Amino acid sequence: MGKYFNVNLEFDKLKVDQIIQSTIEQKEKGYVCSVEGNILSVANTDDAYNIIVNNSIVNICDGNSIAMLASLIHRKKYKTYIGADLFIKYIRMAKYKSFFLGNTEEVLAGLKANLVQFDSAINEMKFQTLPFHKVEDFDYPAIAEMVNKDNPDIIWVSLGAPKQEEFMANLCPHINRGVMFGFGAILNFYSGIGENKRAPKLLLSLKLEWLYRILTQQKRIRIRAFQYIKILPKIILQEYKTK
Repeated sequence: MGKYFNVNLEFDKLKVDQIIQSTIEQKEKGYVCSVEGNILSVANTDDAYNIIVNNSIVNICDGNSIAMLASLIHRKKYKTYIGADLFIKYIRMAKYKSFFLGNTEEVLAGLKANLVQFDSAINEMKFQTLPFHKVEDFDYPAIAEMVNKDNPDIIWVSLGAPKQEEFMANLCPHINRGVMFGFGAILNFYSGIGENKRAPKLLLSLKLEWLYRILTQQKRIRIRAFQYIKILPKIILQEYKTK
């Protein structure tokens, strides 16, 4: 895993899966960040958040523009590992015990109903909402006690970035084992609830999911996109200097 644009990223899908599965099988713990434009921009403007992202066991590149820029600067072909694809891949494996943490009761109910078609064991897995708190106000020992009692292999955390990355870093010292993933809206995508859906297959094939989200989702997505574009010249210049 190398550092690109001040953030640790692993572009090799095989290595990502090896790290995740090794951590699970050895009953260790840690978290994975799905790095796209929003996370990259926050990590380059908030030093404490940068440390959190870079303390993960591995980070995936969930932004086509990030992979494209890294490829142009370093003259090497880099590819994304989209978080939504990783999520459904591990669900389809029907190999690991999951714990679904965060989001709303409605989304979690829809998610459970949809995911059991891939793994019937999901019927018995834990789906748990969280109170609406600031990240520093959660009762992490109590949440960890609940997670540890269930003893999952994977904890899918859905609180939205950058909150979920801070949450995972705070929870990690308290859990016994398991890999946490900060996957935000991905649980919404697969719940069938509301308007948060993945882009049509044509746009996915053209790697334009980011454009679909900007055009169809809330104002905050457009604000985040602007913040990312605003910081691009600075981080591109830094990357050229450090390559």
